[in-house]
Amino acid sequence: MPVSEEQHHGAERADVPEELCPRHSPVQIPDVSVRWGMWPELCFTRYEEDSRCPWPVTINNAETRLIQESRTFGDYMEVICNSGFMTADGQRVATSRCQGDRKWSFTAPCEDITTSPSVCEPPPEIENGFHADGPYQIDGEVHYWCDYGYRLEGASTLLCQENREWSHKAPTCQPVYCSRPADIANGAVVNVNKSQHPVGTVIFYLCNKEFYLDGSYRGICLENGNWSQPPACRARCPIHAQRSRVVYKGRKLWIDEIPGKEVHHGESVTFFCRSQNKTCSLQAESQCFDGLLKLPSCYNGETMNK
Repeated sequence: MPVSEEQHHGAERADVPEELCPRHSPVQIPDVSVRWGMWPELCFTRYEEDSRCPWPVTINNAETRLIQESRTFGDYMEVICNSGFMTADGQRVATSRCQGDRKWSFTAPCEDITTSPSVCEPPPEIENGFHADGPYQIDGEVHYWCDYGYRLEGASTLLCQENREWSHKAPTCQPVYCSRPADIANGAVVNVNKSQHPVGTVIFYLCNKEFYLDGSYRGICLENGNWSQPPACRARCPIHAQRSRVVYKGRKLWIDEIPGKEVHHGESVTFFCRSQNKTCSLQAESQCFDGLLKLPSCYNGETMNK
């Protein structure tokens, strides 16, 4: 049946004669495109509509939401039961799939949980915490967790019993605090005036003059109620030798040339030793650790009295 240009431009989607649009896409029959002009576009639109699942969808006691707007085969919509209602298998939220017959896989109404014989009512909500989603079926368990900075007191798991009652009372979430941090030897904690500190509180450490801070200058109140590992204030090391040359910071120096004849914690000093037969010179390194710099066993130079 020939179609005029005017008929084509004035046609609405619903006006397309079904006999002109096969049940498969017109793009598969190119000779039709020549004969119909622009009609294949309208036919293809009609084909798309015929292959989609219906929308909107009304489900009793629930709201529906498309996950994919195309709603063609394999696409999903979400079914969200209203408060106090669940699906037959005890879920608050379910997904429904667009099938090959252009019908949604799940359109059953949500049921009143007070009349369902196989599920418990949703477990109590808790302040500063949360529990796992359903289904809350008989013999099923639900787990509780606390928010950051809180600890759980009570049963963390509740069981849905045959009488449709929960096995325990809901737990509570109590805040976690760290006590006042202790001072560190040869140092101090900066500006700490409170006796209790919530989880995540940050404090700062300082060492006295001439001491080296070994570790992090920051302390953090942890979820277990303890402070993170505090630093240590390490002492400088005196060099207990004289009339001797050493290598310090890459330079060969007399010990008297080192300020105060002391080195900082963690720094190294290289001493010169002689072999047992005194025919050659050896180098031996020693590292300062919190006030102690051991002289190498091979060193036999003149030492200072301690």
